[in-house]
Amino acid sequence: MSCDDIADSRTLSVQQALQAMLAAVTVGTGRERVALGHAVGRVLVDSIEAPRAVPGHANSAVDGYAVRSADRMRERESEFHIVGTAYAGTPYRGKPLRPFQAVRIMTGAILPDGADSVVMQERAGTIDGDHVRLEPPDSAGENVRMAGEDLREGAVMLAGGRWLTPADVGLLASVGLAEVSVHRRLRVGVLSTGNEVRALGESLTPGLVYDSNRHQLCAALHRMGVEVCDLGIARDDPQELGQCLRAAAAHTDAIISSGGVSGGAADWVRQVVAELGHIGFWQVAMKPGRPLSFGAIGSATFFGLPGNPVAALVSFCWFVKPVLEKRMGILDRPLIPLVEATIEMPLRKRPGRMEFQRGVLQPSPDGGYRVRTTGDQGSGLLRSMSLANGLIVLGESLGNLDPGSRVPVLPFAAVF
Repeated sequence: MSCDDIADSRTLSVQQALQAMLAAVTVGTGRERVALGHAVGRVLVDSIEAPRAVPGHANSAVDGYAVRSADRMRERESEFHIVGTAYAGTPYRGKPLRPFQAVRIMTGAILPDGADSVVMQERAGTIDGDHVRLEPPDSAGENVRMAGEDLREGAVMLAGGRWLTPADVGLLASVGLAEVSVHRRLRVGVLSTGNEVRALGESLTPGLVYDSNRHQLCAALHRMGVEVCDLGIARDDPQELGQCLRAAAAHTDAIISSGGVSGGAADWVRQVVAELGHIGFWQVAMKPGRPLSFGAIGSATFFGLPGNPVAALVSFCWFVKPVLEKRMGILDRPLIPLVEATIEMPLRKRPGRMEFQRGVLQPSPDGGYRVRTTGDQGSGLLRSMSLANGLIVLGESLGNLDPGSRVPVLPFAAVF
């Protein structure tokens, strides 16, 4: 389903809305080379093949004695003649091991020629400086890390579209790569709208509110690793709003506005975006967050979120982040990473639309998770989001739920 297919729809399911958004956007941020020290949190453009094997040589996994497993005596300890020592970075240079010879070896040292096993230090009994009594190795290859065990030369070590983690950076360093090609950072503009909205530091008179949406959305975007453009506050004036959005679309990949997307007399966002570009849809069967706009101005993807702060942040979690991740080129993560939990209290809900209740997710004694709500679930109660660590996801067909019921939860740790 495309945005054009549903341009005239009045109400969509949450799944329809998300799928239409994803279908409407493509990866298109360009690429750049970055030093490995700046690669964490970036997205690989192309798959990377290992230029060399890791480890490059068979080496010891423990401190101990390198021996030939053929010399083992199953019923008792064996006496071995120590012919040298191997250190990590300083291999043993002697001849290949003969029967009942051993090399003192340290963790990470290359396995001497002729040896195929390592007996750990704890299983050795010293006789004198040149001889040692060893328990028999259990098998050939014991306590040995084989060449290419971690990575084979030419193997795909990281696939294109991967969001790079600290472990990935370490893996790239292990094969000597100093820089990688990544997608350019997405540039996202954030705008608040409304005559009642004031910037921090301004005085408030009755009916006015401080702008919380812009700050929470900018914070959420920073955690995604995108380049954030603060577009400030626009009044409920179509000319001012149009100038702001037109200018933003010229230098961003996406624009997120909050407020002005419902059907009130002062709600101009939908009309202005339609004049500058196009709007795909604007009502979703969800609570909180029913009014929702999506479209484009030029090449910039546009999201029009509700003005209520909880509804705005819920909409960001469920729609904006997955769509922006597709634009960023991320291919290796689930769109909506959910966990299942047991509810500890009754949940009230009417069937007919998907509902997102703010929850506190905790480990359960049985090894799973349990969850409870943060209390009042009003869409203007931002503290309910601050107290929560996840969203309890209640499907459209569900009604009231009793304690002990199982529900999916979106942990904030997977979003922010």
